[in-house]
Amino acid sequence: MASLTPPQAPPKWNHTPEEVLSITRQALAQNKAVSNEVAALPEAECNFDTVRLPLANAEAEVLIICGPLRFYRNVSTSKELRDASNQAEVLQRDFDVEESMRPDVFKAKAAAEKHLRESGEWEKLSDEQRRLVEKMMSDGKRAGLALPEKVREVLMKLKKELSQACLDFNKNFNEEDGLISFTLEELDGVPSDVISGYNKRTEGSKEVYDVTFKTPDIFPIFKFAHNPATRRSAQEGYEDRLKQNVPLLERALDLRRRIAAMLGYDTWADYITEVKMVKSGKNAQDFLDNLEAKLRPVGEKERKILLQLKKEEHEKRGLPFDGEFYIWDYRYYDRVYIEKTLNLDESLVKEYFPVSVVVPTILKIYQDLLGVKFIEIKDVNKDVWHPDVQQFAVWENDARDESAFVGYCYLDLFPRVAKYSHAAVWGLLPGYELPSGKRHYPLRAMVANLAKPTPERPALMRHDDVTTFFHEMGHVFHGLLSRTKYARFHGTSVARDFVEAPSQMLENWYVFWTILKECAIGRVPTAWSRCWEPKVLEKISSHYKTQESLSPDLTDKLIRSRYVNVGLYYLRQLFFAKFDLKVHVDKEAADYTKLWNALRESISLVKGGKAQPGQGTFGHIVRGYDAGYYGYTYSLVFAADMYATVFKKDPLNPALGKLYRDKILLVGGSRDETDSLEDFLGRSPNSDAFLEEIFGTVAKASL
Repeated sequence: MASLTPPQAPPKWNHTPEEVLSITRQALAQNKAVSNEVAALPEAECNFDTVRLPLANAEAEVLIICGPLRFYRNVSTSKELRDASNQAEVLQRDFDVEESMRPDVFKAKAAAEKHLRESGEWEKLSDEQRRLVEKMMSDGKRAGLALPEKVREVLMKLKKELSQACLDFNKNFNEEDGLISFTLEELDGVPSDVISGYNKRTEGSKEVYDVTFKTPDIFPIFKFAHNPATRRSAQEGYEDRLKQNVPLLERALDLRRRIAAMLGYDTWADYITEVKMVKSGKNAQDFLDNLEAKLRPVGEKERKILLQLKKEEHEKRGLPFDGEFYIWDYRYYDRVYIEKTLNLDESLVKEYFPVSVVVPTILKIYQDLLGVKFIEIKDVNKDVWHPDVQQFAVWENDARDESAFVGYCYLDLFPRVAKYSHAAVWGLLPGYELPSGKRHYPLRAMVANLAKPTPERPALMRHDDVTTFFHEMGHVFHGLLSRTKYARFHGTSVARDFVEAPSQMLENWYVFWTILKECAIGRVPTAWSRCWEPKVLEKISSHYKTQESLSPDLTDKLIRSRYVNVGLYYLRQLFFAKFDLKVHVDKEAADYTKLWNALRESISLVKGGKAQPGQGTFGHIVRGYDAGYYGYTYSLVFAADMYATVFKKDPLNPALGKLYRDKILLVGGSRDETDSLEDFLGRSPNSDAFLEEIFGTVAKASL
């Protein structure tokens, strides 16, 4: 296999800022030319081949050319290149708004559909072709093409303003480079290996350590700093770091309300959810309300336990205790509880998960399960956007020729200045069928922010880093293993409240690996009907000094830690979801800083200090999850059902992996998500497994 050459070369990453803009303009002009040709067709000549096909191919061509150019803004070390990439994003967003509202093109689409139905050719189309026609018609109606011309002109202006507000919000998010400084005394409790990674400098007569707001830097303070004043300062700085985004969010919400009203929707939430599995804002609200009612008693019980721990610690350390549980207390006492009840040291656990071992092992396990092979491209002259980036060519396991090529995967795992600061996967190139009949292959890039090596230790992964890696790899596989005819349906191009389900399901394999070890010590978990050899965990865990695997005792504690404080965890998720939904349901503007803090306290059961503009850090709300954050919890219903129904009995069975590939991943968004689920499950999906997973864990937490 090593000698095989991919039939498609990877993209180049050597663009200048000027090229980014010139290539973008040229690609958009070519796309517009296709639209003009379609719009000029006589009605009698409008059919699938003359209208739908050229538009679909032109759409894919723009994605191929412009996708990588717009990606620079998230990962490039060059400010000039990031700025050009942002400008290219503005050009494409404005272009997309204009093209989506062309009545002449929509008229040609309508004429083509009429011809298909009246001529009897409709039934000759494949299911994916019919879906393409229906989606294109739906796009036009939802864009406002039924409105009078003057109204459309206003609507187009508002859409462009909305796009710019969201883009500015995201740019601030990526460019954020703030920090907060502490003395060594103030950092008491933070692991020494973490502190060694901070920049130390002299300020006046004292030495201080600069802490960035990147996850590997700031989160250890939330979890380990003994001094509550330190944790409070860190939390307030973290929430205040993007206060410049507050007016941008207010602007975006105002524009969304106005656009929804012009399009005839009661709220922006109704407009957004119309094309999702949940179907309406009310259904989303009912789902969240019902789940909150069930979780609140669990969360209140957990809060009392953590508050008692706080009281005991404050008495021990001679600190005043006011009987309140604050946001800066949550992660700290969650850790204290785990250490106290399970004697589990998170700092010790991560010593067993060096990045250099975990990442390739996870890749290998899923390659075996799903029947593919990742071949790293290690050429010193490889063309990537940063030296840290790993580049892989992905093939079918039994590859004999280039027809077995799957696509490319890039991993950009470590933080740096001006890089996207969380974890996400970008579909830089789609997979689809070219006009020639050949295949265009996909490219998926994972961007993460794992802790870098320190002078004392190699790069190590925290427990939640491992879970996050599993989750994001789910998006990678969804994007690589999809095989649709049209680019717009490829991979994760599914309903937004389903898109997380495949990734959430794959998180279960981390739990499975830990459970394998539990089986090895003779303890059969009640949630599992069958045990397998513990070889997987032995591979994934390797102490960075001794290369020993996790001990049975440590593994047992790690398993049980998963079930600790699940009520508070999910209530926090519901806070984000309910804030997002409320601001997109309300008809009038509000004080969103006040709302953010009030909802967090009432739903998450943690108090804040002074009101912080945390909504300015809520990136999902401008990145496609507007009126959609509920989807993270909503899709867990499907993830749990898929795993419990199919994989639970035999998680590493390649035959089940192939079934998953064929029924869920391969079809992407080319059919209704419910149809895919029913095909995979053999029945309609239900919430039984989800409810068991959430509420059945409460009892396990006290074992």
